[in-house]
Amino acid sequence: MTTPDLTPTDVHDRLNARQIVLVDVREPAEYAAERIHGALNLPLTTFDPAALPVGGDRPVVLQCGSGKRSATALDLCRKAGVEVAGHLAGGIGAWRAAGLPVIRIDPATGAVRDVR
Repeated sequence: MTTPDLTPTDVHDRLNARQIVLVDVREPAEYAAERIHGALNLPLTTFDPAALPVGGDRPVVLQCGSGKRSATALDLCRKAGVEVAGHLAGGIGAWRAAGLPVIRIDPATGAVRDVR
């Protein structure tokens, strides 16, 4: 079974419509510095497919920085028999390149900023 690569726009629209759960598999420091609003953080270094919020009315989509780690997480899910709906092709880098908003922490002040 092939898990689809989803475009940033598709993920954005589905996330805003509350049709998916977005799971960011980057490390906590990366997630804290910059993230997609609404994404949950389950880092790849401690990733357990059984911890994913599956089985509800919103399927899970995985995401990372460029797509490499989320592809690894997808493989772990397949091996564990845990179904996910897809993965954000190109990760948060593609998301930013598409001009979609992210949340960043200003390291000088700790302030949270929405950035496009």
